[in-house]
Amino acid sequence: MWSRKRAVIALCAALVGVLGVAGAVGYLTFVRAPVNPPAEACGDAGVPGSGPVVVAAGASMTRGTLGADWVGALRDRGHRVVNAGVNGHTTADLLARVDADVVACRPDAVTLLIGTNDVRGDVPLAEYRDNLGAIVARVRAGTTARIALFSLPPLGEDLDGDLNVKLRAYNAAIEETATETGASYLPVHERMVDVLREEGGEPTPFGFDFGVAYLAAAEHYLLGREWDEVARGNGLRLLVDHIHLGDRGGAIVADLVDAWLSTPDPGR
Repeated sequence: MWSRKRAVIALCAALVGVLGVAGAVGYLTFVRAPVNPPAEACGDAGVPGSGPVVVAAGASMTRGTLGADWVGALRDRGHRVVNAGVNGHTTADLLARVDADVVACRPDAVTLLIGTNDVRGDVPLAEYRDNLGAIVARVRAGTTARIALFSLPPLGEDLDGDLNVKLRAYNAAIEETATETGASYLPVHERMVDVLREEGGEPTPFGFDFGVAYLAAAEHYLLGREWDEVARGNGLRLLVDHIHLGDRGGAIVADLVDAWLSTPDPGR
């Protein structure tokens, strides 16, 4: 009888341990706040450090808890950055919070990497274009910040796959919006495509789902693997789970922003 009780206790303890580990991965990936979120950085205390304030606005690729933290990389290079990335957000979501999360920070520069969830969620292209234009207009009306719009990274690394064919129209809308509003255009997609085409090889078919994303996070947070190692394990080069950035992908974004921030604003 006692041995049976001990077995049950051991089983329960093991289950608690597994659930605890699973919960920790979920928290680190999907729940915890990034460094310098708007709720902290845009209050009375202001953004830590000195120099121009940059707000990086977007969704999970900007938040950087799943995949490379390119915002953190910019901070390590000496830039004063607020991370206004929220997992799962679309242009409509960002438009709803742009005053609180971007304008209220009184930024000197704003980067916008938003649209992957619009593409995957079948948000009509015209609606996407209108939302993006409205976001830029709100930042223009409420600040004196210079603005940069990113083209969207590939969705998976099969550049001729259906999602990437669909993505082209959204990236065209981003470039047109930048031209129409006087914002800068940072060619993230184009740089990544150049890398993938130069390296060649047979692309891995698109295969993102929650399980793939969770396992990628578990490999990184539990096993200590670099994001690029996780990517390679999934047959990818720049993306860890077909959507979020590996270390090489994140470096492309960080390098483009760093160069843009280091270039004098012609409007000033």
